[in-house]
Amino acid sequence: MGMTIAEAILARASGRAAVSPGDFVVVNVDTVVMLDTSFFKTLRKEVLKVHAPENVAVIYDHVVPAPDQAAAEAHHYGREFVKKFGIKRFHDVGPDQGISHAVVADKGYALPGTVLVCSDSHTCASGAFNTAARGIGYPDMIYALTTGKTWFQVGETVRYDLVGKLRPGVSAKDVFLHIANRFGEHAGQNIEYGGPGMSTLSMNARRTMAAMGAELSAEFVTFEPDELLINYMRERTDRSFVPVVASPDAKYRARHTIDLDQLEPLVALPDTVINNSRPISEVEGEKIDQAFIGSCANGTLDDLSEAARVVAGKHVAPGVRFLITPSSQAVLQAAAKAGYLQTLIAAGAVVTPATCGACYGGHMGVLGPNETCITASTRNFKGRMGDNTARIFMASPATVAASAIAGKIIHPGALQ
Repeated sequence: MGMTIAEAILARASGRAAVSPGDFVVVNVDTVVMLDTSFFKTLRKEVLKVHAPENVAVIYDHVVPAPDQAAAEAHHYGREFVKKFGIKRFHDVGPDQGISHAVVADKGYALPGTVLVCSDSHTCASGAFNTAARGIGYPDMIYALTTGKTWFQVGETVRYDLVGKLRPGVSAKDVFLHIANRFGEHAGQNIEYGGPGMSTLSMNARRTMAAMGAELSAEFVTFEPDELLINYMRERTDRSFVPVVASPDAKYRARHTIDLDQLEPLVALPDTVINNSRPISEVEGEKIDQAFIGSCANGTLDDLSEAARVVAGKHVAPGVRFLITPSSQAVLQAAAKAGYLQTLIAAGAVVTPATCGACYGGHMGVLGPNETCITASTRNFKGRMGDNTARIFMASPATVAASAIAGKIIHPGALQ
């Protein structure tokens, strides 16, 4: 019986020969990722045991550095928690900290062919590594932590075959915006990426596309394994892994071909990304108050490099706040070494520590009443980044950087 990548991983993790859409499966979890938000009083539970401490990672990312007393108390509790249970993969505020999905990528925690869970909705970002990765609710997180298992209902899979190569100035974020606009929501479904064009995308680009699968309401987002992935993982882990490929006769709900050569920079209009993207020419000239580049989706070294290229020798428009949040402290260090930070700061950008803060509207860049922001992050729904009256446009890092310089939404190729 032919299976898609997600189906094959779930079958392996559940000890079954095969699974089909509609099946309920209890699976062994290879990696459990806990966040600083797991340790707030409203969520805190007295955990009596941890099934496999070596399979757990605790990563502080949402409220770092601690902006208030409640966050500081949660951080303290979490530090005691990892000591109590002997959890070695602990990423406290410091050089190894970052947004959880970026740290998982940096450290090679998401093994191909395995199941990874986390309480954050963008956990599907790790699907770039041929992993069945999904965000789960807090009760399920405690169950996975204490038993090493969780459950899923198998969904149908939509396959995207990538061909061609992105033109200069077009990014993985534009690929996502095209898919969201043309094919809409994928609620209850898995997304699978493959095809010859996939080889032209960096691991960072694949991570962007995988993370944004959450905005399509996808269950799992998986990429085919290839030599780039295998080499990436072997540089970061000595743990063994067996990648999974789809069967030649795998059954898909739908199958689409995306010609990367034909894509152009897009902008999602405020409040949703579903069926809501337009060519930049249709929104060009829209004045902005804030421009943001960061999050698990767009805080990679590739993104900071592109932003620095766009703003080099230029300066942010008066009245515009240009905020840059690297996705991890490792990315921050690499960007500093490469000179990207100096270029961005010289142009007037403000660089923050690695955090989810501005993306979820918590701190380090919250929007005020009636403000307009263009963002290269994960979400643009009303109230996401601050006040409910604020408008949030979504675009690629290049478009965001160019707009910060112009003081209005502009095509990245239009700057002189």
